[in-house]
Amino acid sequence: MFDDQDEIHPLLAGAPQTTEFRKLRKRIVREVREAIETYGMIERGARWLVCLSGGKDSYTLLAVLHELKWRGLLPVDLLACNLDQGQPGFPATVLPEFLSRMGVPHRIEYQDTYSIVMDKIPQGRTYCALCSRLRRGNLYRIAREEGCSAVVLGHHRDDILETFFMNLFHGGRLATMPPKLVNEDGDLFVYRPLAFVAEADCEKFARDMAYPIIPCDLCGSQEGLQRQQVKQILDGWEARSPGRRQVMFRALMNARPSHLLDPGLFDFLGLATGSRAAEERQDEPPQLRGET
Repeated sequence: MFDDQDEIHPLLAGAPQTTEFRKLRKRIVREVREAIETYGMIERGARWLVCLSGGKDSYTLLAVLHELKWRGLLPVDLLACNLDQGQPGFPATVLPEFLSRMGVPHRIEYQDTYSIVMDKIPQGRTYCALCSRLRRGNLYRIAREEGCSAVVLGHHRDDILETFFMNLFHGGRLATMPPKLVNEDGDLFVYRPLAFVAEADCEKFARDMAYPIIPCDLCGSQEGLQRQQVKQILDGWEARSPGRRQVMFRALMNARPSHLLDPGLFDFLGLATGSRAAEERQDEPPQLRGET
């Protein structure tokens, strides 16, 4: 798709010239474009705050978005942002040096949320919920200060699938992280352009590009996290039945309200004898029902 052009964005300079990597790169770019188009993420002339943690997923996100913009396929302004949360030993110079070297516009923000989390959460409990809430609040603030209309996160397909099962197993609800939503205040979009991209592809892409990965020692050092347990279950299913993850992910895009049990989602009380045809049409996409 891109190989007939000599110039590339600096984030992809030095990319491996193997057939395997070219296929990987094209697949990720195609899946990101598909997610952006499927969920209507593009507002022409908008500005996106691209959140960069220094992990494999956010590096992949940053590179692909800049590649699309470089090729004229993403008509939005991109501002990379890293929130330094004050974790002891965090290599604070890695990201600003990398982003400057790549010519990527960026903002580095320091907020010691680490101390707040350590003070509020009892020893032995997981930090993820409070840490995430504090981080998200700061990112929303930064987006407003920078005139951004969207906060763009690096959650991939496996994150979305794992969140679904966490809600199923522990939350008692069918829900996950959508590719597009509006924040509670109603003034910012939240986008996840990697929604269709597998975690394994993000890992291989970032590794092959030799990006300076920064591990998350705050959460990753805790054993027995619910997300890790769910990941292990999904890994086991995938090992026994390759492709199972993708099948389950497709199910999240193929919901049938009349075949679930939520009376707020489907009018079960209104069903009557002879209404089978109407029930079946309820499961059809709006365009098949003649709706606009």
